[in-house]
Amino acid sequence: MINLAYTGLIQIAIAYTLDLVIGDPQWVYHPVRLIGRFIGGIERILRRLFLPDRLASILLTVIVVAGTYLITYGLIESARQWGSFCTILFGAGVIYCAISVKSLGNEAKRVKTFLKKNDLGSARRALSYIVGRDTAHLNEEQVIRACVETVAENSVDSILSPLFYSFLGGPCAAMAYRAVNTLDSMVGHKDEKYIRFGWASARLDDAANYIPARISALLIPVASFLCGCDYKASLKIAFRDGRKHQSPNSGIPEAAVAGALGIQLGGPSTYQGEILEKPLIGDAQNQLTLRSIDMAIMIVHITSLLFLAFGIGSVMCLQYLLNCITGPAAI
Repeated sequence: MINLAYTGLIQIAIAYTLDLVIGDPQWVYHPVRLIGRFIGGIERILRRLFLPDRLASILLTVIVVAGTYLITYGLIESARQWGSFCTILFGAGVIYCAISVKSLGNEAKRVKTFLKKNDLGSARRALSYIVGRDTAHLNEEQVIRACVETVAENSVDSILSPLFYSFLGGPCAAMAYRAVNTLDSMVGHKDEKYIRFGWASARLDDAANYIPARISALLIPVASFLCGCDYKASLKIAFRDGRKHQSPNSGIPEAAVAGALGIQLGGPSTYQGEILEKPLIGDAQNQLTLRSIDMAIMIVHITSLLFLAFGIGSVMCLQYLLNCITGPAAI
């Protein structure tokens, strides 16, 4: 029989490999889409109850996250009835749906391809699918900046955090994290409709990404070194500018990537017609070019591999120490 720890490592390795080869599956029954429908349904129910917004916010968050965890757990337990092989494959499939390495890079490359063809209109439209800001009037440099920012920021949300919770709690924890992240993207806004209703979801998302974001401040400089970029500036800017962002987490990977490339991110952005002045992150030593997108993608991919290796190594070391103390245990 396979030890539980090694079962989890096998699942994560399979999931990561599938993502690199296939990318995020685009189908109607994708778990994240189902979670989105779940959130929408629970929101409608809670709003009809006319509860105080803060109470409704807590209930929404608890129901969605706990419900996602329990449903995933039930499905995995059902797969376990068919043997360890089915358990491994099903768990790997769950984690595979929770991470997005290849697709993040592909979406950014799609923007770059349109810019390379001097098709700014199509580049703006392609960018609008991966950022929340208004893109209709962005110039080429602003499109590149937004693209680099979203690649850097999503290195935590879409890759490091799902992997982190996969290592901590397996497929159930990975999918519960995706529920947290989806809640934040759907209701964690600061407009009049969601400023209180989405409060608990936004706070939980901040807490869930806190450790992975800070791990990125250490791994992105190492990845920058391996990519031939300025790893010293990456580390320096991550600690200097990482806390400037309104999010306690998003600014850290953005700052690390900005430092590595010697570029400046942030500045004014428009959301639903309103201009938001974002703090400047990094130093404008180099001009933003199409190569900036390529290098940001490469750094993020290498960062994900480093995190994967670090996680696997850590689990194996802990398992070895545990075996030394208690003797090997199999399930």
